[in-house]
Amino acid sequence: MTIKKLSLFCVLFVCQVIFAQQDSIVSLREVIVSDFQLQQYSNSLAVQKLNDTIIERNQSSLTNLLQYNSVIYFKQNGLGMVSSPSFRGTTAQQTAVIWNGININSQFNGQTDFNTITTRDFENVTVRAGGGSAMYGSSAIGGSVHLNNELTFKNQFNTTLITNYGSFNTLDLNCKTMFSNEKYAVNISLSRNSSENDYEYLGTNGKKNENGQFNNTSLNVSVGYRFGTRNMVKFYSQFFDSERHFSGTIASTSKSKYHDFNSRNLVDWIYSNDKLRSSLKLAFLSEQYQYFANYLFDDFETSRAETFIGKYNINYRFTPKLDMEAVFDFNQTKGVGTSIGSNVRTIGSASVLMKYALAKQLILESSFRQESTSAYQSPLLYAFGIQAPLTKYYQIKLNHSRNFRIPTFNDLYWMVGGNPELRPEQSSQTELGQELHFKGLRLVATVYHNAIENLIQWKPIGGIWMPENIGSVKSYGTEFLLEATKELGAHTFNLSSTYAYTVSTNQDLDTQLTYVPYHKFNANFLYTFKRLSFNFQHLFNGAVYTLNDNHTKLKEYVVSNAGVYFAFGKDRRSSFGLQTLNCWNENYQSVPGRPLPGRNFQANLILKF
Repeated sequence: MTIKKLSLFCVLFVCQVIFAQQDSIVSLREVIVSDFQLQQYSNSLAVQKLNDTIIERNQSSLTNLLQYNSVIYFKQNGLGMVSSPSFRGTTAQQTAVIWNGININSQFNGQTDFNTITTRDFENVTVRAGGGSAMYGSSAIGGSVHLNNELTFKNQFNTTLITNYGSFNTLDLNCKTMFSNEKYAVNISLSRNSSENDYEYLGTNGKKNENGQFNNTSLNVSVGYRFGTRNMVKFYSQFFDSERHFSGTIASTSKSKYHDFNSRNLVDWIYSNDKLRSSLKLAFLSEQYQYFANYLFDDFETSRAETFIGKYNINYRFTPKLDMEAVFDFNQTKGVGTSIGSNVRTIGSASVLMKYALAKQLILESSFRQESTSAYQSPLLYAFGIQAPLTKYYQIKLNHSRNFRIPTFNDLYWMVGGNPELRPEQSSQTELGQELHFKGLRLVATVYHNAIENLIQWKPIGGIWMPENIGSVKSYGTEFLLEATKELGAHTFNLSSTYAYTVSTNQDLDTQLTYVPYHKFNANFLYTFKRLSFNFQHLFNGAVYTLNDNHTKLKEYVVSNAGVYFAFGKDRRSSFGLQTLNCWNENYQSVPGRPLPGRNFQANLILKF
């Protein structure tokens, strides 16, 4: 089916639904979330929401935010360089990044570089642990990270300006403006980050990080408009432009440079009454890069991918206890590049989601998804879950899911070596969670088991590197999340902490997967007294193996950050702060030969008006 025919079909179907409904009018809520499925169908999984207050207290990159506030482990090729996640012992390609309900993992390498996401462009960042392919498609095997822009329909006009300046001539700027009334809402965010990034390598007699300078600019726009009380149109747009010089190692220098430009645009038409909610989404995503092996010359490799997405959701509340949703998704990607040639991939999918509330907080969930494409054979994806309260303060969650990751453009079409016969990676995951909440305290404990088959690995065959379905991985472990708040008069104490124990075994070699630590722990403590506040962050990363045979590894490290802030203005919403990063001057690496910075400093100014 062509894009034109599919779009016409969706519009006609939506019109039929609208005119058929004659139920009583129900006003849309004041705050409109961008990812309805995340809100409605994630009750049986562990979900951690990081709001704008937490985002403001952390560094601007998504890597830093999640490294100090979630169980996800990150491998970085130096500060600001390529950053790859490992979620529940999986590879970087097995963590999905969802932008306002749309999967934005790269069509080229199948992952998102978390150092190319500026967190201050979003109202919240949510971490959803566990399998989510039945809802979000490819890559949601270890879990998913959700970048959400929310629209608030009330009379307001406010602006937030955030400025960070620190060591290595590092400058972070963000300006966010929100204005709205009961009919429309507009959020605009502009960010600029840059650094000379010439920090000294500890223990090397003055050797510095060379060719590590970077800069990036991002623009985020969210617009919502209400038509009466039943219809609303939302528009989300994001542009990201980045230039990074890739630093070398302790032993060798580098002159490489990488320039990438990403644009994402999404239109969402929502109709809602007291029983039915329908949503028609049309999205256009573009990613393009240029890689210079030597920035002194004008020779570069380049690739460009353009993706069109048409998605129709219809949610119906049959009874106050039963909700069901059908999702029809059409995805077409055109890829052109120096190393992949010119290729087109088309994917169609249909999903069914259900939520049944047997009683208050006793919820059953299920979801099914089937994809169709000529590029690979897709399995039936599914998930089943239950949330059951045992007491007023204690509940358990159980979830089982089948998930997958599709081969990327590089896997299928790379010249020379791409393999068009690849099958998707598949996983079967089961988890049991327990949650306790009582008077400002929330404690979540989860155990899980994940079996991954058809793992795609690149290996040399006849002198050429080629991908094959040769591996399988079994991972299991436990995760803890603690959030606590206590007020004593003018004193406020906030504590949040996560811990992950992860075993991820390559079944062919009987070894721990590379760059997966057995232990990861972080803690954040915030103390506030009147206009003064103090923040302390602590991170422990266990040792990781760097080769498949587990014969070499990087040692564990401990990194802590501390900051003091003074709030000013009549409403105390603005603040000035000083931060010390890597307080103990820890000499550490997450990739061999690529040290991360020692002790450094930043000044922070937040103005709200």
